[in-house]
Amino acid sequence: MSDATDELPDDLASALALLAEERARRIAAEAEAATAKAQAASAKALVSHSEALIARLKLEIEKVRRELYGSRSERKARLLEQMELQLEELEADAGEDELAAEVAAKASTVRAFER
Repeated sequence: MSDATDELPDDLASALALLAEERARRIAAEAEAATAKAQAASAKALVSHSEALIARLKLEIEKVRRELYGSRSERKARLLEQMELQLEELEADAGEDELAAEVAAKASTVRAFER
């Protein structure tokens, strides 16, 4: 609705219709904002989960490294290589998730409701 008074309706029925239209636009904008907010929260949760997995794998790798230096065994070396590969994959996925979260946050711009 514009601020110009010459564009306002003269009769009550038209004014009520205009008010209902503005209310519908506001409700739609609020719903769109809520959806965008939920998508951004979901993307953040995914990034947080990936970061937790990365931290856990780093800890496990350090434990295996300590064991490996104590007694050299091929099995432990293979396990270490496998865990490092998993870590690299998770870090790559976390980077992709972070980019997706940024894109979702940028795409979730909702125009403010104006009266």
